[in-house]
Amino acid sequence: MAEVQKILVAGPAWVGDMVMAQSLFMTLKQRPTPVEIDVLAPAWSNPILKRMPEVRDIINLPVSHGELGFMQRYKLGKSLRIKKYDQAIITPRSYKAALVPFFAKATKRTGYRGEMRYGIINDIHALDKNILKQTVQRYVALGLDEDDNKVPTIPFPKLRVDEKNLQRLLADFNLNLDKAVIALLPGAEYGEAKRWPVEYYSELASKLEQQGFQVWILGSKKDYEAAERINKENTAINLCGRTKLEDSIDLLSVCKSAVTNDSGLMHIAAAVDIPLVAIYGSSTPDYTPPLTNKAKIQYLALTCSPCFKRVCPLRHTNCLKDITVDKVLNNIKTISE
Repeated sequence: MAEVQKILVAGPAWVGDMVMAQSLFMTLKQRPTPVEIDVLAPAWSNPILKRMPEVRDIINLPVSHGELGFMQRYKLGKSLRIKKYDQAIITPRSYKAALVPFFAKATKRTGYRGEMRYGIINDIHALDKNILKQTVQRYVALGLDEDDNKVPTIPFPKLRVDEKNLQRLLADFNLNLDKAVIALLPGAEYGEAKRWPVEYYSELASKLEQQGFQVWILGSKKDYEAAERINKENTAINLCGRTKLEDSIDLLSVCKSAVTNDSGLMHIAAAVDIPLVAIYGSSTPDYTPPLTNKAKIQYLALTCSPCFKRVCPLRHTNCLKDITVDKVLNNIKTISE
């Protein structure tokens, strides 16, 4: 029996990026030598990582996002030396992200050139953004021994659904599946320039109900007020802030389709294999597309797009406002047939 290769992956710091990182884990599992994958990540990501069968162990990073925490990283890395990792793959390009694998003395430490990480990373890859245009391509390429200047094949993320938890949620919230469910995902942690207008979501919910669908609104506590505005003129069910991240995985799995901004929940919806309409404003599907063959993309590609700003620098947000409710509604019909 071949010796198992032990790999530590320093994961990304956003929900959508962590879902996309599963494509890297799946790629690593395709190696001819058996691999065991541990993931170093913030504690918030545990519910997502636990739904990935490729991940053996989760190691929580004891520092806040953006914090150096040099001594905490040193102590954690030193404690991991006993695991004797054959390789560490560092997905972020920051200096601090490479410290724990370095202190853990992983034999091969793989990452992209960035922030003067020479020595800390000893397997440095050059990143050609003209070839590896998508975030997920950049993650997967780090797990390959092939030429960096090739676009890798991307296995789509696939999150496990907890059927028992799903049934608990349906009972606790008095939800039923008598009518097909369309999920609305109106949040986007990055900023308002990625959020389709709330009044558009509200109009869409009303029209969906008129066509015989029921509507669930999913998101975090930060999305609760927006969801209340959405369901003011209809009977959409506001679940924002009432469910955990892992609950969203299970609830989305039984929806007929979803309408979503470019957000972490968009990637979760794609990873439970439901059809979706993905709306892009300040970002672009060329960079972070939903990883599914069941998506309709709404992106206007205005001359000012993508700006990648949190707030529209031109103060009009036409990249979102000019995407009509009827256009999105027609997209739902197309993908739901």
